[in-house]
Amino acid sequence: MTRRRLHLNAFLMNTGHHEASWRLPESDPYAHVELGHYVRLARIAERGTFDSLFLADGPQLWSNLAQRPAGALEPLTLLTALATATEHIGLIATASTSYNSPYNLARKFASLDIISGGRAGWNIVTTAGAEAARNFGLDAEPAHAERYARAAEFLDVALKLWDSWEDDAIVADKAAGVWGDDTKIHPPRHRGKYFGVEGALNVPRSPQGYPLLVQAGSSKDGKAFAARYAEAVFTAQQTLKDAQDFYADLKSLTAAAGRNPDHIKVLPGIVPVIGSTQAEARANEQVLEDHIVYTHGVARLESLLQLPAGTLELDGPLPADLPPESSIEGARSRYTLVVELARRERLTVRQLIGRLGGGRGHLTFTGTPEQVADAIEEWFTLGAADGFNIMPAVLPSGLDAFVDHVVPILRTRGLLRTAYDGTGSEGTELEGAGGTGRPRQTLRERYGLPRPANQYVTPAPGSPALARV
Repeated sequence: MTRRRLHLNAFLMNTGHHEASWRLPESDPYAHVELGHYVRLARIAERGTFDSLFLADGPQLWSNLAQRPAGALEPLTLLTALATATEHIGLIATASTSYNSPYNLARKFASLDIISGGRAGWNIVTTAGAEAARNFGLDAEPAHAERYARAAEFLDVALKLWDSWEDDAIVADKAAGVWGDDTKIHPPRHRGKYFGVEGALNVPRSPQGYPLLVQAGSSKDGKAFAARYAEAVFTAQQTLKDAQDFYADLKSLTAAAGRNPDHIKVLPGIVPVIGSTQAEARANEQVLEDHIVYTHGVARLESLLQLPAGTLELDGPLPADLPPESSIEGARSRYTLVVELARRERLTVRQLIGRLGGGRGHLTFTGTPEQVADAIEEWFTLGAADGFNIMPAVLPSGLDAFVDHVVPILRTRGLLRTAYDGTGSEGTELEGAGGTGRPRQTLRERYGLPRPANQYVTPAPGSPALARV
């Protein structure tokens, strides 16, 4: 039996996930728009044999530029550049189903998958917030349920587009003068509630068939969507018990949707703050907390909780009469997580802001490399995670520390690969962007997932295409 191994994804955010990271002497406050910064981070993660890296995104500018570096390079463009600077690591971009069209986005992801040699992934989000809506000519954001209904149709159309070329549609018969076989092209001719898409994609089927499909919502609608489509889920839990409950629930929902539960990987976020001793780790954490500007944190928390400005008292608890979860149209699962954290640990607003400053609700763990490895192993072995979304508090130093000090421990314990497996499951050789000519895995193969069968050809039993039609 093949031993189960950790999946590690590097969540890269400008100077780091801690909101005060940009204020440290080591940080470059302009790094968020410098290609060299991201090339360096991608290569560090590749040195640590991470499965993938991930870029968050949203179709609006943060309204508070004082808080931290704002604005970001468009992720698909940036990942295409990173594809030429790396050889193995997966490249996952966030893109919204709320403010894109299926045809253009399907084409972009197919192109990234081809350029990278089968390393593309899509973090599928449904964008909340009136500010984003107004950027696209809407007076208000669509309701929570409607956003997920649109997302489901969006995904169905994207799958049709990625399948609109059969794998052997290109004949390339020079002698006969036949480049391709038109009978192997399948226009979607889709007419639905949200989209009408007639023609086939103008890009051939990519090495993976589809990019790795990733999802990050933990609400009821989000989990239902993930069970139907997602192959990796980025999630946020604060306790082992909550993580175990989420893990078991999502695996059960996936099985009920007719899919193999092993074909959806649950990756909670963790913000590791590392020191050679526990005292040093605590000191590193304290430096970050000392640089928090609490007025920014109060404004952000009031926005998340949908409270009027000036409601929260910094050294008091959260108000008892918060809006009910059912009234939240934005980040509903994050709202619940933050409120439960504050109530459970009886935190003041100041303390809550300190806890959220590193990971916005993701688990922050401060300790030695051995303690970080212990926490990761515990969640992994006790049914709470298939791996982790690693979210360094400060970049690049936090990622360097994790790769140099935690990764060797995980390897010694047999939890993490010591090198990338270069051979694909079908023995194929993928040139990709590295230009080495060495055979290597696609991102799907690294996550232990089959290449999807084309829905216009007879699907193989248990394939993602069969499960979703």
